[in-house]
Amino acid sequence: MDPFWKTKSLSEMSEEEWESLCDGCGLCCRLKLEDGHTGEVVYTSIACRLLDIETCRCREYEDRQRLLPQCLRLTPENVKELSWLPGSCAYRLLAEGHDLPSWHPLLTGDPESPHRSGFTVRDRVISEEDLPGWDDAE
Repeated sequence: MDPFWKTKSLSEMSEEEWESLCDGCGLCCRLKLEDGHTGEVVYTSIACRLLDIETCRCREYEDRQRLLPQCLRLTPENVKELSWLPGSCAYRLLAEGHDLPSWHPLLTGDPESPHRSGFTVRDRVISEEDLPGWDDAE
């Protein structure tokens, strides 16, 4: 029997199936700068303050939009429009008709496989809380 991501569209997936697509890379949680004229997006090496940069998971996932109203919730309806999602993102890949990457935890059964593959922010970013003057900004 084929796995759910091969038999269902993104909009047909249960919440549990949808959430399991996230590989825990943390790439979408990097702060981004967008040129207002060209729309070009530049990724920084600074991660959202809610991201646990060791696990690459949100520390306040259920409450993130209340804590950070600018945090964008991915949905089957908006995922195709978010050009800044990394090319390795399962949501983007499936929306574009591709399969999951070979290192995805749904294929390997191992939540550490994305980290070993090098497709995460682990050891590559700092938290915005660690920036000089962070306490002054609040």
